[in-house]
Amino acid sequence: MTMKFKIGDIIEGEVTGIQNYGIFVKLSDDEQGLVHISECKHGYVGELEDFIEVGEHVKVVVIDIDEYSKKISLSMRALDKTNTPLFPVRNRKKKRRNLPDIGFKTISDKMPLWIKQAMKSIEDNEFNTKIEV
Repeated sequence: MTMKFKIGDIIEGEVTGIQNYGIFVKLSDDEQGLVHISECKHGYVGELEDFIEVGEHVKVVVIDIDEYSKKISLSMRALDKTNTPLFPVRNRKKKRRNLPDIGFKTISDKMPLWIKQAMKSIEDNEFNTKIEV
């Protein structure tokens, strides 16, 4: 018996049976394959009966063929597109150090205040000196 199908083939078949572990799909008059429950769709699948019915036509892709037992593994999930980006989104927040408002100010910030205080001090001393003389 020669295999008609090869890995990667996309085939439309009819659902012939549903078990709690997967779905049997008739691919041709001679062959059928199994879609494991993990290959049915993306995400969690609770009950396969809620998801699909016997006799329904589905599109599947061949993902594996066991050469010894001639079993064909199928996937419906591989044909579904996901809406996830190709690359994860990077969080580009600038790292900010949490600095308290206490501590020394820079000299350039304090210099105008020091000059003003020094000038006032000089003026006050001149007044005091003139009064004392």
